[in-house]
Amino acid sequence: MSKAVILCVDDERMVLDSLRTQLSTSLGNNYIYEAAEDGDEALDLIRELEEENVSIVVIISDWLMPGMKGDELLIRIHEQFPKVVKIMLTGQADAAAIERAKESANLHSCLSKPWSEFELLETIKSGLSQL
Repeated sequence: MSKAVILCVDDERMVLDSLRTQLSTSLGNNYIYEAAEDGDEALDLIRELEEENVSIVVIISDWLMPGMKGDELLIRIHEQFPKVVKIMLTGQADAAAIERAKESANLHSCLSKPWSEFELLETIKSGLSQL
């Protein structure tokens, strides 16, 4: 069986690079780390991974992105993959968007940017422990 994927979605390449570095340093080769720069790219990537029978276990998404906002993306993903751990990482989400993601996407956690690497890793681990 192939490794599971942790998918990071953010419109800032620097954020994606930072997340990938932190995750791979801390979690090692236990996962595949994928990145998408917007919601549509994330959904396309998820479809490709599903066709290859690769499971996604965690999605870390920004909220404020061009096109589709993070809460909408997480809700759409939740409809098809309810067990995926969903984490929002944002500096600008409004309270209504966070609440909507909690109610409609089973949002595991919302972390603020700039994030604490320790807090992010603990959040991921707590989410994975519930699978």
